[in-house]
Amino acid sequence: MSDSQSVKRYLDELQERITAAIETRDTEKFRRDPWVRAEGGGGETRVLSEGRVFERAGVSVSHVFGHKLPPSASNLRPQIVGAPFEAMGLSLVLHPRNPYVPTVHCNVRFIEVRPLGAAPVWWFGGGFDLTPYYPFDDDVLHWHRTASEACRPFGVELYAKYKDWCDRYFFLAHREETRGVGGLFFDDLSDGGFEACFAFLRSVGDHFLPAYMPIVERRKDHEYGERERQFQLYRRGRYVEFNLVHDRGTLFGLQSRGRTESILMSMPPLARWEYDWKPEAGSPEARLYEDFLRPRDYLSELG
Repeated sequence: MSDSQSVKRYLDELQERITAAIETRDTEKFRRDPWVRAEGGGGETRVLSEGRVFERAGVSVSHVFGHKLPPSASNLRPQIVGAPFEAMGLSLVLHPRNPYVPTVHCNVRFIEVRPLGAAPVWWFGGGFDLTPYYPFDDDVLHWHRTASEACRPFGVELYAKYKDWCDRYFFLAHREETRGVGGLFFDDLSDGGFEACFAFLRSVGDHFLPAYMPIVERRKDHEYGERERQFQLYRRGRYVEFNLVHDRGTLFGLQSRGRTESILMSMPPLARWEYDWKPEAGSPEARLYEDFLRPRDYLSELG
């Protein structure tokens, strides 16, 4: 049997923990923006803008109800199309000011569907992924080691499985490149029962700060110039492309008539596009394309 209230309490606590950690490292505070959805439920969006460390940071928790499950959440389960649902999750995207600090995304979520005349169907999903502009090997290795530690208590095979899923999911097919250096991605998780799946979700959520904040501390004061800033803005354009073209979470939020401002809080405050741009051979920018925007076994190659 599922326990959605326990999941909601955890998501609220995780939001508080993450926003507190960010506020202790930046000059600005989060705007806390509670909202209510006309069709049922609501949430709280927290947004920090124009900090010294983070140019834009959004950490949102939502808990919504609906009469008809959107197609984006039911494509693998035709028997629950259009059934009443309850969905909750935490979603965050942090866009640092310094180009040497990676952008990061994390999402953990729970959905329960109650088809008429049938037993409820529930599942968990989520993960986290890292999008550097000027990658450092030790940062990428630390990120993937922490992701592996999050999975280890639940099975030695899970890190490789969910890392591969992340590489495939966060892939811009129209660019033929990964969004960044990956991490973990899982969905439709219900095998093993509610308690085991919920424990895994908590492990992923609890490992986010240990995976990301040491990288922030190492790189936030790194010197940079206009060249690095312009490249950061150019690469942020890829982030926008993925979220609007491929991301299932964005599509689910819009299809379920969620709050648009909260759904699109993941967008960077500034981005740029340039026609047919190519990095200079041998440049730090070229290293990103040549060495990182493809699936790699970072634990064995960098460890």
